[in-house]
Formats: sequence, C-alpha cells, structure tokens
Amino acid sequence: MRAPIGDFDNARPAAACLDELTEPVAAAVRAWSNDIPVEQLIYVDTDPAIADTAAFVEHHGADLLDASANCVVVAGKRGGEQTLAACVVLSRTRVDVNGAVRRQLGARKASFASMDTATGETGMEYGGITPIGLPADWPLLVDSAVVDTEWVLIGSGRRRGKLIVPGKIFAGLPGAVVLEDLGTA
Repeated sequence: MRAPIGDFDNARPAAACLDELTEPVAAAVRAWSNDIPVEQLIYVDTDPAIADTAAFVEHHGADLLDASANCVVVAGKRGGEQTLAACVVLSRTRVDVNGAVRRQLGARKASFASMDTATGETGMEYGGITPIGLPADWPLLVDSAVVDTEWVLIGSGRRRGKLIVPGKIFAGLPGAVVLEDLGTA
C-alpha cells in the first residue's frame, strides 16, 4: 500500500497492525464508528530518533510540513476543579491555550498538562499522543484548518509510528468541537 502523503516504505491499514498501537488506540480502531471508513486510517512505521518535525519532514517528504498535526493535552482549572482536554492543531501552529482553550473549557486558567498526566490519563506515549483513542468524556478541540486538510499525519499513540487519516475524520471523533483559530502562528 502506498501512503497518500509522504515517502514511507511501509504503509498499512491501521486495523491490520493493532499490535503496533497502544491499547487505547487499538481499541478505538477495533470499535471504529465514524463517517470515514476504518480502512482510511493508515499506519506508517517511523523511526523515533527522527520524530522532530524538521528531521521527519526532511526524511519523509516536504509535503508533510503542511499536513502534520499535533495533539496536546491541556488542563483547565476553575474553582479547584480540573478539566482535561486534547487539542489538535497543524504542527506549524501553536495551541492558543490562554485564549481559545481557556474560553472553550470555561476555565479561569489553562495550561499544558504535565507529561505524567498526559501519558497516565491517555495510556499513550509522550510525543505520540493522538486524538484517536482518548478518553471519550474529554473535550477534543480541533482547529478547523486540520479538518480542512485532505490527509493529516498525526501520532499513533506511540513515539514510533504515525497515522495518516483524512482531516475530516477529526470532526466526528468523540467529544470533538471544531474551532476557528485554535492554532496560532
């Protein structure tokens, strides 16, 4: 199988390589229910040593620069209560934590969750967190530019390996809210 973007030696349907995914991601793929067929979730094996965006793009293709997205875990706090959420933005942008995220969560303060919180609560590896397989009760804030991207490269739950999926898939994930300008330059 050839990946729709990038230059990868080994692209396969994610459903055919569940053992390469973390358990929460594999469970989400097994139980897939979205308008986009599960066959359009593609897994590509990647070297974690070149996971940095610049090195990754140099190795796997310049077309990935505009098609790569990051998923980060944020914590919103208000009155002693904490709400965890995930944000998905194109990798050339940053998450507007103190503006869009704070307002959407109705939080007094918002910040990136600690690495221990992000990995412990998601069951995924730091640097590979993906919106596919997150806790279903979490808000999933997605920048509209991600949804408008034909094919998106995102983490697979592990630092090794990535998923390539249609951008419109993110709008149909549990808890998804599509926002304008979630990602800022």
